[in-house]
Amino acid sequence: MTDNADQIAYWNAASGHKWAEDAEKLDAMMAEMAAVAIAAASPRAGESVVDIGCGAGATAVALANAVGPEGRVLGVDVSAPMLEVARARGAGRGPLSFVEADAATAHFAAASADLVFSKFGVMFFVDPEAAFRNIRKVVKPGGRLAFICWRTLKENPFATLPMGAALKHLPPQPSPDPNAPGPFAFADPVRVGHILTAAGFQTPAFAHFDSTMTVGRTPAAAAKEAVLVGMASRLLANEPQAMKDQVIAELTEIYERHVTPAGVTVPAACWVVTASA
Repeated sequence: MTDNADQIAYWNAASGHKWAEDAEKLDAMMAEMAAVAIAAASPRAGESVVDIGCGAGATAVALANAVGPEGRVLGVDVSAPMLEVARARGAGRGPLSFVEADAATAHFAAASADLVFSKFGVMFFVDPEAAFRNIRKVVKPGGRLAFICWRTLKENPFATLPMGAALKHLPPQPSPDPNAPGPFAFADPVRVGHILTAAGFQTPAFAHFDSTMTVGRTPAAAAKEAVLVGMASRLLANEPQAMKDQVIAELTEIYERHVTPAGVTVPAACWVVTASA
């Protein structure tokens, strides 16, 4: 078991299977963010790329298309259910392969990648500095790192709205550690800059990216999904169905205020981070 054992267990249990099952929907939800991150990474024909936390493989496939048949893309993830989807999507693509591994400790071929990329996959390390030191080893001299991560929790209603609805029904919860492994662990650019430079990367650049996420076609559908996937689902995991139903009902009313022609749409705030090796 590695230091990231809790995260590995989580992404191989019910949540990992749910993300795999909903891969098409989740990819569509974050398609604009993926495109912006890939554009910042600027993959080039013939390059070797490692996609950290590749999940169900959508970004790895896009990167493989960018580097072409002379390039190579390795997708790395801890979730067997999502990698099963990724391998099916990548079948028949010569330059694309996947490995089930923890990037924090994986034995990468030294100085073998022109680019290390991640879409929301690098915020879950228990020891991020050690993880990025390991990741740094795979990057060629002069190579690049590019990833997208969430800014603060309060800037991201896709998380705060369902969490707020859930917390109303729960006993007082301890204040979360903002640096603990999780979606918002890389919200502080000063901290992330220290992590990356300590790991051997050049001083990174942080670009604001403000977008939206369509979290469901209808308020009821979005509310049900929020209780199945995401931070609210973790809060409610061991609670009775009656409580979950009450949260769904209240969240449905909240989402009524966020309906657009595309569905239930809320703001999303990200960092696009780039650095040289």
